[in-house]
Amino acid sequence: MSAPILLVGAGHMGSALIRGWIKAGLGPITAVEPNPSPHLRKLEGPKLVGDLRKIPRERWRACVVALKPQVLRTEAAHLKSIAGSGTLMISIAAGTGVAFMAKHWGRKARIVRAMPNTPGGIDRGITALYAAPTATTQDRALAKSLLSAIGRTVWLKREALIDAATAVSGSGPAYVFALVEALAAAGVAAGLPRATSTMLARATVAGTGALLDADKRDPAELRRDVATPGGTTEAAFKILLAKDGLEALMTRAVAAAKARAEELSRS
Repeated sequence: MSAPILLVGAGHMGSALIRGWIKAGLGPITAVEPNPSPHLRKLEGPKLVGDLRKIPRERWRACVVALKPQVLRTEAAHLKSIAGSGTLMISIAAGTGVAFMAKHWGRKARIVRAMPNTPGGIDRGITALYAAPTATTQDRALAKSLLSAIGRTVWLKREALIDAATAVSGSGPAYVFALVEALAAAGVAAGLPRATSTMLARATVAGTGALLDADKRDPAELRRDVATPGGTTEAAFKILLAKDGLEALMTRAVAAAKARAEELSRS
């Protein structure tokens, strides 16, 4: 039997990883979670541990740290012995750089940073990965295998790009949910009943996402398929594609999220 995977933190993303690993046959799994959800308790396979200080002394295949950044900052020292044993450490904490982790786990710690997103909960996520210089080729392959269990992966060449990926794909699902809210509210303003407008907005965004995944053409080309010259969509584009329209707004939003990630890494 392979050495077990250690997961530290089994909230929404950690639980998604567990489900993906079970489905992919990547166990055994030990999960450290002081407040496991009822769903997590019902999963067959993972061994649950309630306290970082009670992690069994074992040879781990990898240690995946799925803690919130502020929690990792206070608890990182408790993982030093695991990192020091040569275990691959995979952190999904936003705004927490390799330098911080190496300070607590040792300069030789083998570290990979990962930024998954919430669609991973239904195996439709994407994870941006960055490998520290201490990580080996085998470490990269293992990290890719573990994160591929919840969707696609992409490697970044520079650690600084993790903050940009966090702002685009890590936070991105929330932007799309906000778009659905705004579209539904606009429908209400145009006269639709709220329930009907919400149904139309949800189904439109969900269906469009599926179409975008199935049709590999450039998004601009897909957009032009909908916009008949002189039609209703073109009228809307005069607002959305204006100089101060959607692209400018999204650029400012992503820049703000990236700046916050950078701020977290400095604190």
